[in-house]
Amino acid sequence: MTNNPIYFDNAATTPLCPGVLDAMLPYFNSNFGNPSGVCSFARTARKGIDAARSQIAAAINAQPNEITFTSSGTEANNWAIRGVFNKKAGHIITSVTEHHAVGHVCEVLEGVDVTYLPVDSEGFVSPEALKAAIRPDTALISIMWANNEIGTIQPIAELAEIARERGILFHTDAVQVVGHIPVDMEKVPVDMLTMSAHKFGGPKGIGALYVRKGTKLGQLIYGGAQERNRRAGTENVAGIVGMGTAIELAVSEQEAEFTRISALRDELIKQIEDNIPRATLNGSRGEKRLPGNINFSFDFIEGESLLLLLDMNGFCASSGSACSSASLEPSHVIMALGVPYENAHGSIRFSLGRESKLSDINSLMEHLPKFIQRLRDMSPLDEKSEKAE
Repeated sequence: MTNNPIYFDNAATTPLCPGVLDAMLPYFNSNFGNPSGVCSFARTARKGIDAARSQIAAAINAQPNEITFTSSGTEANNWAIRGVFNKKAGHIITSVTEHHAVGHVCEVLEGVDVTYLPVDSEGFVSPEALKAAIRPDTALISIMWANNEIGTIQPIAELAEIARERGILFHTDAVQVVGHIPVDMEKVPVDMLTMSAHKFGGPKGIGALYVRKGTKLGQLIYGGAQERNRRAGTENVAGIVGMGTAIELAVSEQEAEFTRISALRDELIKQIEDNIPRATLNGSRGEKRLPGNINFSFDFIEGESLLLLLDMNGFCASSGSACSSASLEPSHVIMALGVPYENAHGSIRFSLGRESKLSDINSLMEHLPKFIQRLRDMSPLDEKSEKAE
């Protein structure tokens, strides 16, 4: 067992970046005012929100008035989709590998037809399949920029351009992307983009939706005139300030961290493939994969059992999305790649972050092959495979 737990679950959430908590603390005590007021306390809180809005807009090359704060990436996804179909029917196109914050929303839309685009074995949506799925009543296309489980980065500019050419709104869940790879809203024709602070070193409980100027979007939450009458509810000032501080730091370090973390990712992939037989990388490789994402299916093991062994020995990883960790079903993302049911159950995600280092990978690899072999020795599926050979 390691002396100190080693964290390999940054895709689920990240620790606060340096300086974020210090930036937030005044808004819990001395600068506690309600930003909707007119007194000096309120004005101080409002200045904090305005500064953070400008920081976030600058990070993605947008305008401050195109950023609206939400309680989370999930709320932002809900708003982007429900806001388009506010009291009207129509057609939406999405993919089979979306996060449940998109997929489950599409399932409950009343009077709306949904087309779920398939993906190939690496998790990519085909631009030609998207073109073929468009109908006269298609009102929205929602495709995530990069997948939270397998790290595959979609050709989002190409997909969004198809929508723009046909006058269809395009939304992307960019929760795994913002702060990790370059995002420039002047270069990608996306109408709405979701982000979440705790994925890039900010606090939990705060997200934002970028809405391109001129995009018509109905409200999701009613009750007040906050956020330019777009999102009712007293603002989470401390969270907003933390989000602004975190994204500014993340973007300032982005190029160097992308190179460093990508190298660590490739090293872990290499070590697993060199030292563990019957291990299959899920998702794409290289530049079309998020820098910190490693997802493998290990034949003849139960992923949850491996996670428990890892945790008991000081390693924190994941079997997929943290939002569906209570489910005993295999990941819908891994199944969509064509991975057999029993193999999909043996899928594990290791996700790296700003605190990850080479010694963490080396420590993991001292244990991982032994843990997998122990589980395979207990597996009746492995016994059948050996007999067949």
